[in-house]
Amino acid sequence: MSITVALSKDRVRRPLRVRLLTRLAICVARVLVLLKPHLLKRVLTRIARGAAAADSAQAHAARASVLAASLSLNGLRACLPRSVSIALLCRLQGGWPTWCVGVRGAPPFAAHAWIEVGEELIGEQGRYEGFARLISVPPPSADRAS
Repeated sequence: MSITVALSKDRVRRPLRVRLLTRLAICVARVLVLLKPHLLKRVLTRIARGAAAADSAQAHAARASVLAASLSLNGLRACLPRSVSIALLCRLQGGWPTWCVGVRGAPPFAAHAWIEVGEELIGEQGRYEGFARLISVPPPSADRAS
């Protein structure tokens, strides 16, 4: 069985600085996703230290930039490197969204990684309550609030 995924053409011209930061985030993410889950969470928590909470517009822009820079991150099974890349790009720009790994709560039950800001899923289909979080790295300010 195959699933056809149609990719929309992103014709936005990004500044050179943003394109370079995006490439850097993608390269670092490809190395980080090789870590074991507890080490990945520890590294991302350390990277997030000192960052402000990212807003929805910043997270959506980072996602669009990552997807435009790497065709392989548009795939269905690229959720982990894609989510780490988006989080790292947000961090390089001064913010940090909540990075999550978990499972979908409705069929098809599958492991998934995503980014969220508040209770808004960034670029994901479904509702906030439809995902069960197993690992998450929130912005440092959200850590202190809870």
